[in-house]
Amino acid sequence: MFLCMHEQNTLKLSAPWEQVKEKIKETNVELTDDDLSYAPGKENELLDHLSRKMHRKPDDIRDWIESISANRGKAS
Repeated sequence: MFLCMHEQNTLKLSAPWEQVKEKIKETNVELTDDDLSYAPGKENELLDHLSRKMHRKPDDIRDWIESISANRGKAS
């Protein structure tokens, strides 16, 4: 398991970020590489950006990313 930690948010990824990012882009064509730019320790920035763009709460975005990470097939 790949853990990405921050003082407030933790992403628990079952795959490397690059793989998760590609799964996200399979079903969310409106998200760009810039939208999905992530660096370790910058979870809040990623979650805040995606929550604004997708009009969802950061916790919902974290749960969504983690579920995509755990899904070995296409993102849903």
